[in-house]
Amino acid sequence: MRGRPRPQDTFAHEETIDGIVPGSGRVAISSWVYGLEPGDWTVAAELTRPWASVEQMRFDRLMRRATESLPRARWSWRRWALTTAPASAVKTRWALPARLAPIPAVLPGSFPALGALGILVAFMTQAVIAAHQSLSVASSLVVSLLALIAGLIAAKVWYAFLHPGPWRQSLAGGWSVDGFLAGAPAVAVSALVALALPIGPYLDAVAPGLFFAVAIGRVGCFFTGCCAGRCTSSRFGIWSSDRRIGARRIPTQLLESMSGLLIGIAATVIVLHSVLPVPGLAFLAAIAVYFVVRQFLLRLRAERRDYSWRRSEQVARERSA
Repeated sequence: MRGRPRPQDTFAHEETIDGIVPGSGRVAISSWVYGLEPGDWTVAAELTRPWASVEQMRFDRLMRRATESLPRARWSWRRWALTTAPASAVKTRWALPARLAPIPAVLPGSFPALGALGILVAFMTQAVIAAHQSLSVASSLVVSLLALIAGLIAAKVWYAFLHPGPWRQSLAGGWSVDGFLAGAPAVAVSALVALALPIGPYLDAVAPGLFFAVAIGRVGCFFTGCCAGRCTSSRFGIWSSDRRIGARRIPTQLLESMSGLLIGIAATVIVLHSVLPVPGLAFLAAIAVYFVVRQFLLRLRAERRDYSWRRSEQVARERSA
């Protein structure tokens, strides 16, 4: 660097870490800083602990314990473990692909890939069951495609409603399964009425594939770092990341994935063997079981969320506090 330092030539960035449980093991934090000069950077990280009192702060400063240097982290997919990496220069990159930088336990693009696979499996499962029930496979798939589009829109709108803020940030955010499960069936029923297709048998044909898609998609959530669980020191915890803080967490995504798989298998057996006497009852039962399981899992997530319908109220209280 030549000449006098400019604001883009140096930076100081602070991150607040909370929710870490003692005894949970190593923790990694990923952070992004924008508006810097391109090139190689020497980056140092220091940990500053909160003081319980003014006397403790003065004593730590006197003993030069106010801060603690932190090493760089290295993630091993093979060992599924975090280790210490040697200090080296950090290279800048363009702002748009910055979020694709390596993050411990995060595999970029896994959610879109597994989400598309889940949709494909859902359509294939529906086609097989629809043929078994003597339904028009082509017409039922068209209805499902319309319901899928409407459900994705509803999922995005419901996510924006639960996370109030700038509309650009809300649209660029995540998706809400609750919104999808509310919007997709409504559009599907309307399309079935318009096409004069039986509603009950169609819903039963959709149910198994829908939850197989949930099972596959939630694995993508785990590897993407969304819908992460709370930090825990339990041996049942799994080291994962919410794309910012990597730690030992309750695997809420994998628990929901397992729930979707079990519901899908149960729905398949019930539908193929006509266990329930009323068409459409298998779909309603599967949705009801998933709804109960999901409300329990929401309480285990890292974000402060008790139930799906109380999220926007909590955010409003936090913003006004």
